[in-house]
Amino acid sequence: MSQFDGNGMSLNRNKRYRGALAAAALAALGLVTAAAAAATLPLPAEGDLVGEYAVVAATAEDTLIDLARRYGLGYEEVVNANPGVDPWLPGEGTVVRLPLRRVLPDAPREGIVINLPEHRLYYFPAAKPGESRVVVTYPVSVGKMDWSTPLGVTRIAAKIKDPPWYPPESVRQEHAAHGDILPKVIPAGPDNPLGQFAMRLAIPGGAYLIHGTNKPAGVGMQVTHGCMRLYPEHIEELYKMVAVDTPVRIVNQPQKVGWSDGRLWVEVHPPLEATSSAVVAPDRSSLARLVTAAVRQRAAGPVLWTRAEAAFELSQGIPVAVAEEALPPPQATAAAR
Repeated sequence: MSQFDGNGMSLNRNKRYRGALAAAALAALGLVTAAAAAATLPLPAEGDLVGEYAVVAATAEDTLIDLARRYGLGYEEVVNANPGVDPWLPGEGTVVRLPLRRVLPDAPREGIVINLPEHRLYYFPAAKPGESRVVVTYPVSVGKMDWSTPLGVTRIAAKIKDPPWYPPESVRQEHAAHGDILPKVIPAGPDNPLGQFAMRLAIPGGAYLIHGTNKPAGVGMQVTHGCMRLYPEHIEELYKMVAVDTPVRIVNQPQKVGWSDGRLWVEVHPPLEATSSAVVAPDRSSLARLVTAAVRQRAAGPVLWTRAEAAFELSQGIPVAVAEEALPPPQATAAAR
């Protein structure tokens, strides 16, 4: 039996109608584009922003996890950008913001840079002769609380295809406490949490990896034992591009500022949940210092502090413009002289 709304229209048909209207409206605005989700983006010769803002209309079957993977995002990124949207049932026609535009981290644009609170990896390959530079970026899972991912500079020490997993004794004990007895080694295959590709970091002990996963729904969360997990399709791409000895910088920048087209942008993410003294939760004053330093460097116009405050309060990971560069005085004309 069909259900009807107050206008006599089938509810299922009504949902499809609303979804079609939303999709048509978004398409008309030019905000839905497959190119927006590309992992490889042009690196600006000047400026600090990459990617494009986009939104999409959810279908009846979509979850935010589905949309995150489809558009090269992680779970936390898409949930933070869409407060109030049910992650498991957004609903047909619901407009979902895709945080595909981002301020680059404050770090040298070489090798790999991983910004932990952003749950995102950036790879800056050297440009080939005659080609412009690009940045390749993927969502990652990072270390949870007492298993935090270490900060600092390291390098890719080794690359392993079809890696076996040797669970550390501490991890085996943690699993055993929940009735899950792990063997000392898990061979390559569908039950291996490292996936098909892994790159070992040159951090003492050799326990930290950038690797794939057999549980892609967890990508983009703070859930690992210190390693960094990528979607299977992303780690395969990255594995093929990155060479041994590539530098890796792991940073903690929940607040980022950067310039693009004469405007200063701020981007704020929720801080990491951690007990490590190396991770300090940011506050309003730290954001104010970043903005103030940036505008002084460019002699920018007045700062829209209400926008900066809103970016801090919401922490949605979406860049917000808060100031403009001061325009140079007009040149005197011959008549004026």
